[in-house]
Amino acid sequence: MPSALQLQCHLVLIFLAASKGETRYLEVRDAGEDDPFLLLSEDLKRELSAGQIYRRSLRCIDMLSIEGQFTFTAEQPQLHCATFFIGEPEELITIRYDFVNIDCQGGDFLKVFDGWILKGEKFPSSLDHPLTTPQRYVDFCESGNIQRSIRSSQNVAMIFFRIQQPGNGFTVTVKKSSNLFPCNVISQTPSGRFTMVIPHQHRNCSFSIIYPVVIKISDLILGHLNGLFLKKPSAGCAGVGDFVELLGGAGLDPSKMFPLADLCHSFHGSAQMKIGCDNTVLRMVSSGKHINRVTFEYHQLDLQETETRKENSIEEFCLPSI
Repeated sequence: MPSALQLQCHLVLIFLAASKGETRYLEVRDAGEDDPFLLLSEDLKRELSAGQIYRRSLRCIDMLSIEGQFTFTAEQPQLHCATFFIGEPEELITIRYDFVNIDCQGGDFLKVFDGWILKGEKFPSSLDHPLTTPQRYVDFCESGNIQRSIRSSQNVAMIFFRIQQPGNGFTVTVKKSSNLFPCNVISQTPSGRFTMVIPHQHRNCSFSIIYPVVIKISDLILGHLNGLFLKKPSAGCAGVGDFVELLGGAGLDPSKMFPLADLCHSFHGSAQMKIGCDNTVLRMVSSGKHINRVTFEYHQLDLQETETRKENSIEEFCLPSI
């Protein structure tokens, strides 16, 4: 299965599992057949003249990673719709309401969520996000003109909405801005390379890959202060304020995933692991006392690789789900 289609289908299936009712099933099914992720690839290849804004209509279930202006107009009552926005790891997403015509008093709603939420699970998790869960929701029907522009805290955001009257809808403009120190990230692709740096900040950062993967950590610096390495702890990560953990599972929320490995010693070299879970997360826990850094690369795990075991592999946790 093509990687883009796999990710799109995975998200659609989770969204479908969270829903009930034939109307919602039809919307999810249509989105899968049209494959918004493949349309996304075409969008990215499109060359726009200087100053030209990319525009297109939205489906009830949709996914976007390009800047532009997007309009949804209901042709029939739409009760359970969502649009997922994703950027590059080092990008933040700003969603601005340009035009909204919905019946808030009649039960319509239009909400922005800072992150992604699927089947009741959130990314980033509540443990890793700087805002409380209620603060991560911005409801147009409550804020109106007070807050017409919302910026995400990471490279993903979403809107979900209900519009019951045909002809009603909304228009939003999506823009991206740079994030000097990306913290929580969902990868757009099943392969890549990334360096996560947490500079003297007391926070936890997760990098999520929604694929079974081979992940190789090539450089890990923990407790780096003024060019000196602190003494390594005697054993394990117990009581250590700065460490990296690898997590795996079938859902979206890192706090609900299986802990697979902990790394609490700085090293230069290579540590490779195979993780056969639907979702793989590398999570860095930082006390804020030091500059922590980890560099890793990853690629999608194929069936041939699952048959070859290595000493530092942990594929037995999740392989049945492949």
